[in-house]
Amino acid sequence: MGAFDALGIANSALGAHQTWLDAIADNIANINTVEPTSQTAFQATYVQFGADPNGGVEVTGLAKGDPQGRLVSDPGNPLADADGYVRQPDIDMASEMGQLVMAQRGFQAAVQVTKTAQDTYTAALQIGAR
Repeated sequence: MGAFDALGIANSALGAHQTWLDAIADNIANINTVEPTSQTAFQATYVQFGADPNGGVEVTGLAKGDPQGRLVSDPGNPLADADGYVRQPDIDMASEMGQLVMAQRGFQAAVQVTKTAQDTYTAALQIGAR
């Protein structure tokens, strides 16, 4: 492990967690998106992670949610079909909020690792300068 590997690993974690946070934000923002039953529902995005061969973590893919979503009775909606149904995404707010907390904590941990590594490298440089 090289002297600056901790920064590279923390940087990869920052990028992965930012992608995760962006996906969660998009899912939450579209949780009430309504479509006619003749169309597909908004598909939630789920981030897939894997180990980076150089250390750290990387986004290996983005999975999409069910395009069928769920049918909701909303006869007053202008998009409702003849039976009064509309299509909404199959997104669970409680699950998204749990994912949000985990993504935030991971991002915060990566930021702290970056700060600690920078402080350590600065202290080492000051020792060598004396």
